[in-house]
Amino acid sequence: MSPSKHDSSPPKEKGPKDAPAAQKAKPPALSKPPADRTFLSEALGTARRLDVGCVLFICDTSPPIEQLKHRGLKKKVIVATTSEKIGAHCEEEGFRTEIIPAYAFDRFEKIKVALATCVSAGLLAEGMRVLCLAGQAESPNIDTNLYTKIGEKSEESVALGVLHAGVEFSPQVLEAVLVIALQVGYEGFEGAPVGTIFVVGDSTAVMEKSKQLTLNPLQGYSEDERNILDPSVRNAIKNYCILDGAFVIREDGVVLAAGRYLRAPDDKEIELPLGLGTRNAAAMAITQVSNAIAFVVSKTTGTVRIYKEGKLNVELKQPRRRL
Repeated sequence: MSPSKHDSSPPKEKGPKDAPAAQKAKPPALSKPPADRTFLSEALGTARRLDVGCVLFICDTSPPIEQLKHRGLKKKVIVATTSEKIGAHCEEEGFRTEIIPAYAFDRFEKIKVALATCVSAGLLAEGMRVLCLAGQAESPNIDTNLYTKIGEKSEESVALGVLHAGVEFSPQVLEAVLVIALQVGYEGFEGAPVGTIFVVGDSTAVMEKSKQLTLNPLQGYSEDERNILDPSVRNAIKNYCILDGAFVIREDGVVLAAGRYLRAPDDKEIELPLGLGTRNAAAMAITQVSNAIAFVVSKTTGTVRIYKEGKLNVELKQPRRRL
């Protein structure tokens, strides 16, 4: 019997070579890096191209250590953080660090505070070009960069002028006063908002141009017991902020008086920005007729305004308060 011409065996499956071109497997697409890593990479690349003297990385959470290490900029990076634990870890990794106040600033207010703190600590010098990197509060992602030059009178760097006030002023004293002012604006006193004025420097002229409104709670204490560089003194000062009037602080940090009424001179014209009240007028006036610097804490908003030479130099807003 002759074999059948029809093969009943199952058809042979086509191999990969026989598959139509349209059905051939495509190579896997390369995944894109996260947007925040891309932003940081571009920002660090900008820092290299501009040959900046410092990259100021401002954060509330742990920074991307590995990414900062491998850009050839490690020696130029300063990490400004609100966390002492993060600061210590960054120092172990070889980065310079500075602790900044842990208050609810927006990005640009936080950049101002970080710049001023680093100038005070001697980490940034006059004429240095700085690229500042920051993001939202409590977020690990960087979404803002700002290029500035230390000493330039721009909106973002004008805060530095306060800590470049001259050899007669101690940057540590000015920084301590700034920290107290920010704490008072953010925390208030026992859950209630308070406002006050701190006048630093040229204390003889300031005392002559002011008068005591109430008993001076600091009278009778030694100078060591009322120096604002002492943390226990700073805590006591916050309690006295409920008193009407201003604090008068000597250049070396000794608090001479609380509850002082600052008398505005009759022959000086005060050009106060719209919406500001008597505290700001008093601060502007006393800095017109003396070489002092005045820090004003707003009772309404917690904003800290700094006056020098009769002008508003710095305004640090606090969008959130702990009240």
